[in-house]
Amino acid sequence: MILVINCGSSSVKFAVMEPLEQVMLVSGLAEKLGSDGAEIAIKIGVQKHSTPRRSWKDASGSLIKIEDYQKEVYQLGNAGHTEALAKLVEVLKAHGLLDELTAVGHRVVHGGSYFSDSAVITPEIIEKVTECNVIAPLHNPANLLGIEVATAQLPNLPQVAVFDTSFHQTMPDYSYLYATPRAWEKDHHVRRYGFHGTSHRFIAIKTAELLNKPLSDLNIICAHMGNGSSICAIKGGESMDTSMGFTPLPGLIMGTRSGDIDPALITYMADRLNTDAQSVIDILNKKSGLLGVSELTNDMRELTEAATKGHEGAQLAVEMFCYRVAKYVAEYMVPLQRLDALVFTGGIGENSAIVREKVLSHLRFLGFIVDPAVNDKTYGGKTTVITTAGSTRAMVVNTNEELMIAMDTHQLTRTSGAAKSVSFENY
Repeated sequence: MILVINCGSSSVKFAVMEPLEQVMLVSGLAEKLGSDGAEIAIKIGVQKHSTPRRSWKDASGSLIKIEDYQKEVYQLGNAGHTEALAKLVEVLKAHGLLDELTAVGHRVVHGGSYFSDSAVITPEIIEKVTECNVIAPLHNPANLLGIEVATAQLPNLPQVAVFDTSFHQTMPDYSYLYATPRAWEKDHHVRRYGFHGTSHRFIAIKTAELLNKPLSDLNIICAHMGNGSSICAIKGGESMDTSMGFTPLPGLIMGTRSGDIDPALITYMADRLNTDAQSVIDILNKKSGLLGVSELTNDMRELTEAATKGHEGAQLAVEMFCYRVAKYVAEYMVPLQRLDALVFTGGIGENSAIVREKVLSHLRFLGFIVDPAVNDKTYGGKTTVITTAGSTRAMVVNTNEELMIAMDTHQLTRTSGAAKSVSFENY
């Protein structure tokens, strides 16, 4: 079993996965860490079978499903990451799961240009991740803290780093470079890195499986749409282009992020608001996007409901979001030339029939014809094709970043740390 950790500056999201059977046994979140009111909520799978927990198949060899969860919530006062993970370890031990852990997999946001694959964590790996702090100051230090605390709490388990950026290292230079002085890239690491790579890679592997195509022959556009959104052109199973850049700010309109803007706006608005550039960037990250346009909320569910009731801000935010996604889909036909599927994923992509229909309506010239009956019923975990027979294929595939991290971690630690990409074919 693999413990998956996604450590933020004041939170820790975690899961215990059985990668061979692709089952989540535990999930949870510790939040408000370092401040009053810190707490940890843990959902433990309750197995309604007589078979021992360590055996996840019944006598016939069929996968045993977890049918229910029990939720445990613990108040932590003003505890930090160390206390939160210590409580998690205590709970796992109480439920007989601690001894079954074989490794820990960490989501690490930024691997710079150093990592094109996940990696078993060593002092050398830590050094390279630390070097990336300068280009990911909000994320990498928190990820490193999670690694440090997990190593202290579970010193006998190997630790693996799975990078959001590594999948995009296959982009060609004419795609990842900016048209800035070359010294910026050589001396200051300025280039497009892209993010959500773990999700995009999972979707590529899963879609190849669903379409019964070799990954090396798969051409898809993956639209990961949620509070954070990005789109990726995947050719032959490899990232050719992606909408996020040096940071996660550019590209699609997001919950509170603006997506693409004219960079000259930063100094212009700093002057108009009598503030500095960083304050403007904070606004672009935290008060823009769906929230900024609608002046209502960053939640697409609330926006689509308000839009149907005539709220002009909500209507505009939804239209802008869908238009921007469609523009990127059309743009990414350039690197692909041939398209096997447009894949919607993420919280919005998996659950909003309205958004999917609006995006596809902009793309009828590419041959997309939505099947309303199927599209309207596709939400809450369903995976299916949502376009009509004979039209260009669009489909919904549910992403699972935790499983991708667990699979990488299992693969790397069972092969003595050899840096090797995992695929579902290994299982």
